[in-house]
Amino acid sequence: MIKVGDKVKFLNDVGGGVVTRFLNKNLVMVENYDGFEIPYPILQLLNTSDPELNVGSGSQAKQNIQTQIAPKIEIEESPGEIINGKNSPDFYFCFVPADSRNPLAADIKLYLVNDSNFTVLFRYSHINKDGFETVKNGTVQSNSRLLIESIVQNDLSELPEYGFQIIYFQKNENEWREAITKRFKVNPVKFYKETSFYPNQLFKKSAMVLQITPNIFSPEIDKLTEADFQKVVAEKNQEPVTEEIPQKRAAEIVEVDLHINELLDNSTGLSNSDILALQIEKLNRK
Repeated sequence: MIKVGDKVKFLNDVGGGVVTRFLNKNLVMVENYDGFEIPYPILQLLNTSDPELNVGSGSQAKQNIQTQIAPKIEIEESPGEIINGKNSPDFYFCFVPADSRNPLAADIKLYLVNDSNFTVLFRYSHINKDGFETVKNGTVQSNSRLLIESIVQNDLSELPEYGFQIIYFQKNENEWREAITKRFKVNPVKFYKETSFYPNQLFKKSAMVLQITPNIFSPEIDKLTEADFQKVVAEKNQEPVTEEIPQKRAAEIVEVDLHINELLDNSTGLSNSDILALQIEKLNRK
């Protein structure tokens, strides 16, 4: 509590003075060291005559400062979903500009996209001459995406090499899967080209989509196809080869009537050379 005659200091300004009178319950007049009276909020005064009386006002001031701090906005992680046919481990590293026609007009957001029914544990790093710097790590649920960082035009002069380490799995499965490691070196020139960002099925906006891993199941399918092919070839090699004897065809006699009146309804005006040319053309067609 502050009363008339107390010596005070200003919390938010340099200086202080003596309380001379109350203007209302929240405001007092303070005579400063130069002899001038100035109005000042009580909550912004520190009582130097009796410091113990500052407990209430100090905590209140601290409370007022805390209320001015904006609450931190937490981005909720997508719970994920299971989609029929998404059993292939397809993971993507995507650059999504606010405006694909002018990518460098604003920031470019970088996403890790999990386009599969697997749950992903990841470590995302910048790789430079000094080693690895972990930028973000965590979990990406099935068929969802996660914003991992943003870049602006000034960052393009020193783009790092990007690195991913990924473990993926499905709940309640008993299969052990090898971890995936992938590194990307992106040429800064790409960000100056509109064609580097194109429509895709992952975002409503055009984006630069880099695949972290191709369909890991496809090599197994390719092996199976190759094995089946070799089996068919082996079976063909075991079949007896029968040589077909070509049969001679009887010569066919073709009769062609080359009279000009059979070739044309009206030959008026044609020279002998014209008629001969028509007859040769008719003969070549047979």
